[in-house]
Amino acid sequence: MKLPEIGDWSSFEELARLQDARLDAVLAAAARSPFYQRRGVPADLTHAEPTTTADLRDAYPFGMLAVDRAELATYHESSGSSGAPTASYYTAADWEDLAGRFARKWTGIRESDTFLVRTPYALMITGHLAHAAARRAGATVVPADNRSSAMPYGRLIRVLHDLDVTVTWSLPTETLLWVAAARLAGYEPGRDFPALRALFVAGEPLSPARRARIGALWGVPVVEEYGATEAGSLAGVCPHGRLHLWADRVLVEVRDPATGQVKPDGRGRLVVTPLYRDAMPLLRYELEDEVEVTYRACACGWWLPDVWVLGRSAHVGHAVTQVDLEEQVFSLPAEFGVLFWRARIDGARLEIQIEVNARHRAAATRALAAAVTDAYALDVTVDAVPPGRLVPVELLTAAPDVLKPRMLFGPGEPWDAAHRYY
Repeated sequence: MKLPEIGDWSSFEELARLQDARLDAVLAAAARSPFYQRRGVPADLTHAEPTTTADLRDAYPFGMLAVDRAELATYHESSGSSGAPTASYYTAADWEDLAGRFARKWTGIRESDTFLVRTPYALMITGHLAHAAARRAGATVVPADNRSSAMPYGRLIRVLHDLDVTVTWSLPTETLLWVAAARLAGYEPGRDFPALRALFVAGEPLSPARRARIGALWGVPVVEEYGATEAGSLAGVCPHGRLHLWADRVLVEVRDPATGQVKPDGRGRLVVTPLYRDAMPLLRYELEDEVEVTYRACACGWWLPDVWVLGRSAHVGHAVTQVDLEEQVFSLPAEFGVLFWRARIDGARLEIQIEVNARHRAAATRALAAAVTDAYALDVTVDAVPPGRLVPVELLTAAPDVLKPRMLFGPGEPWDAAHRYY
């Protein structure tokens, strides 16, 4: 089966025809799933009720499986950031689609790249996804899992520098932690990592101001992606900075949670129907993300809809969102050196903390308080704290754990750690 690639269509109308041509196969695959057999597969997608995260939890572990288990290549579970994790599984053919979508970075993934993967491996898909796409391109993979105590930030910076890493994959926040850790190790990010050519990021909302600040600090493009364990990569940023949904591989819609109406664009919860999925077909799977989807031409010529990710629906609905605040924080002058912040909202009260050095503390406090107060009808308090308060220095300089069990100890050694990994 030939998967579509960008350039196979030249208008939104052609994109819609490409999607429609796959829907019969999608519905036929769903008819082999025990979950959809019980629910009933509609004659067309417009009559399908959304599949929810709760449905996936109820179907754990293999109630969504539409192929023989012998055909499965991998099994995964979500992070469970909004509740119990959900199961997902993929065939080898599914992985061709997954890896192909991930590889759609406008900077490309090259055979000559040394690709550092700094996201979880384990049961989540994110690390495996980047690993598969990089190996597919012939790149060298550095598996720097961010959930392993064997790969603390001190070691990460050494590897990033000494191996001449060219491309990385991580949360956006990780790249700022690297800035702080690199400086503690005596390096300057924009100067001492000359091989680096791009930072691939995903996993959390990213404001334009923070993306620009990360790019300026490292001196390379910040290539954003958006996706989910249940569906893989769903969108990627184009050379013009717009985040486009991979609508040729995944049909995307938006559901208004207040009315239940599902429509092709607008603001609401993102609803996705993968168009090339054998192991685990999903009909109108509703992600718990608040988004805004628009269809408008872009200079990149991709003819794909835009998506603006506002955050988890559980975290959206206050007078201000995380992305809103992040935009204000990273719009502060670069010389203030703000890398880390946090905030807490309680009704009309908003408390913000930012890490700032002593020289700029007063100016940063005044500037951020004024900007947020002007933008939102809130009682704002800004507390500028010294560097190391929000992200401890020890976290950024710790040595790696051995991670090997030990049972034999010498005289005077504490042996209460026997059989543990330490």
